[in-house]
Formats: sequence, C-alpha cells, structure tokens
Amino acid sequence: MKIFVAGLPYDLDDAELVEIFEKFGEIASAKVAMDRETGKSKGFAFIDMPNKEEAMDAIESLNNLSLGKKPLVVKEAEDRPSAPRNSPNRPDFNRRGRE
Repeated sequence: MKIFVAGLPYDLDDAELVEIFEKFGEIASAKVAMDRETGKSKGFAFIDMPNKEEAMDAIESLNNLSLGKKPLVVKEAEDRPSAPRNSPNRPDFNRRGRE
C-alpha cells in the first residue's frame, strides 16, 4: 500500500522517515519529496508498505501526530493519472521551453 504523508519537518530525510514507519512493519520504499531547484524538502513524502494491515496501522497511529510545528496528515496515497510527456497539462511543460 502506498501512503502519503504531509506536514513533515523540512529537515527530515528518507532514513528518518523509514525509522518512523518501520515500527509498524516492512517498508518497501520511503521517499521525501524534494524541490528540484533548491534541493530542499517539500514537507511531504510517499511510503510503500507491502502489508496492507501494517500500513493501515501506521496510518491510524501517525495521522495527526505532531513531529514539528504542525500535525502530520497520513493517508492512503491516491492514484494520480499522469499527463502525456508533451501535454500542456503537465506541470513542467512550460518550464522546459518546448514549442
């Protein structure tokens, strides 16, 4: 199950994210979203846990928990359809200077 986490402290890294979630079970991957231009955390992350029951336990236990100034939002990640690479609906379309 893929989990979305928001409200993370900006200095939290992938390893610390794993430490928080591995208390609930096996972690397949954990990735803090980073800004491409600044290299700094965007304050949210995605965690992939193979066992759905363990993932649900993590969601229930960690949602609304404060790690910093604001409470965490922890929930099942929603599938987001991806736009085609050359689509004007793709967020980075205009930044690449395509014609």
